[in-house]
Amino acid sequence: MQGILYISHGSRIPEATAEAFYCISSVREQTDFALQEICFLELADPDLEQGVDTLVSRGASRIAVVPVLLLSAGHYYHDIPGEINRLMAIYPDIEFTYGRPLGVQEDFIDVLIERIAETEKPVGPSVKILLVGRGSRNPQTKEDIETIGKKLQSRAGIPVDICFLAACEPSFEQCLNAVSKADLKQVYIVPYLWFTGVLMRYIDEKMRDAANTDPVPGPDVILCRQLGAHPAMCEALKKRVYEALDRKMPSPA
Repeated sequence: MQGILYISHGSRIPEATAEAFYCISSVREQTDFALQEICFLELADPDLEQGVDTLVSRGASRIAVVPVLLLSAGHYYHDIPGEINRLMAIYPDIEFTYGRPLGVQEDFIDVLIERIAETEKPVGPSVKILLVGRGSRNPQTKEDIETIGKKLQSRAGIPVDICFLAACEPSFEQCLNAVSKADLKQVYIVPYLWFTGVLMRYIDEKMRDAANTDPVPGPDVILCRQLGAHPAMCEALKKRVYEALDRKMPSPA
């Protein structure tokens, strides 16, 4: 019997876990599988091993692991496969397959533009978008954010700078400092993050610090919402569920 195991990052912030759970649950309701469980890589329960145990106890003989991740980075290439390979040794009779992150998709650019529009701040002259990625040591992550930035600039008709919260340059703090002193009227901070959590709070905190410490009035800096449980995100995740059925896992080392 086919089981589906969604694995999200996890967060110590309840609102972040709830947002991920809501998004995944809406996808779960639209798919045709009786055995579906949600688990988290860290900071929340159940973990991946508990999710597999539950599916096996409910009768799953095949498990498709669906990573609830935006881009391919360390969690996708190392952490999750390492855990799956360990569990393959524990459950040698269970067939595991492994899906893909959502990646770069045109529909997500529409979501970003929608998040800008939701601020209800009319776009005037002398405006810039600061696109904020999570960051990773994997070079593909930076390439993906650069691609998204170019697509967003083309679609929105607004100059876009990119920055990162960790592991890549330029950093969010560097770029926030630069745009705060630039000859601009507006700056939209657009997080390329799926769910709320520690990183969204960090962005907001740094923005408040910058506003409180700079004595010279600068541009109107506007924080947009994360991608969240937007229908386009849920639809993309649903497609990854069906793709994951055929993506084989490597044998454990």
